[in-house]
Amino acid sequence: MNLFTEPKIDCHLHVLDPVGFPYAADTPYAPSGSEIGTAAYLASVHRIYGVDRALLVGPNSGYNTDNRCMLDAIVRSEGRYKGIAVVPNNAPRDALKQLQQQGVVGVAFNASLNGVDYYLDCAPLLRELEALDMFLQIQVHGDQLLGLLPLLRSSGVRLLVDHCGRPVPGAGLAQPGFQALLDLGKSGRATVKLSGQAKFSAEAYPHADAALYAQQLLEAFTPDACIWGSDWPFLRATTRIDYGTVLALAAELLPDASDRRKVMHDNAARLFGFGPVA
Repeated sequence: MNLFTEPKIDCHLHVLDPVGFPYAADTPYAPSGSEIGTAAYLASVHRIYGVDRALLVGPNSGYNTDNRCMLDAIVRSEGRYKGIAVVPNNAPRDALKQLQQQGVVGVAFNASLNGVDYYLDCAPLLRELEALDMFLQIQVHGDQLLGLLPLLRSSGVRLLVDHCGRPVPGAGLAQPGFQALLDLGKSGRATVKLSGQAKFSAEAYPHADAALYAQQLLEAFTPDACIWGSDWPFLRATTRIDYGTVLALAAELLPDASDRRKVMHDNAARLFGFGPVA
């Protein structure tokens, strides 16, 4: 077996279908062309590459807090997909419970887009997520994690960190935000997504400048607290990205079959409650 045939759960990707689910009129960015990825097309991609199940992430682009497109894809998947939703900062427990009943396992904070200050009033939301045993997924870049740490430390909510924390390769491993992320991994309360190298790399594929950061995260978090995601359909990509080449990066990072099984499948199955595939 190899990575293309081994069991896999894709833990970061988006569904965008502006025909079936039109974008919000005031969206700051409307994905188009190759960025569009419908639920039907995603199912074909996953079938071809041997991906069993997936954790969909509601995109701020196009939909923001409108989760209908993602929820429809979850329903169509017959248990193969779960989701991370984008919600208002003041979302009440009843709304979160309703999403949870529809297959949503957590809520996303995108500080890389909205800034850190946008989320500083979210302590009540984190309390609701913790009470419901849902995840808080955070996307930051550079040293933004430092600004969120007081909020995160005051809560016991389970954490997912997107795209290796999006460090700045030119700033080196000692950059404060990345060191804070490594410490978070050693604390045992967070899971990191070994994904999105193209989002923070300053180099063309295979993004050699990003590999060192991913390896450091794998060591700090250990293979028991890392998961993988493709970031399909590659929103705002400045160069071509293909699903197979993203899988190849994972194969290079995870040469050991046991580690691959944990990161690419078993951890996600355990964390998000995926049952056996029929």
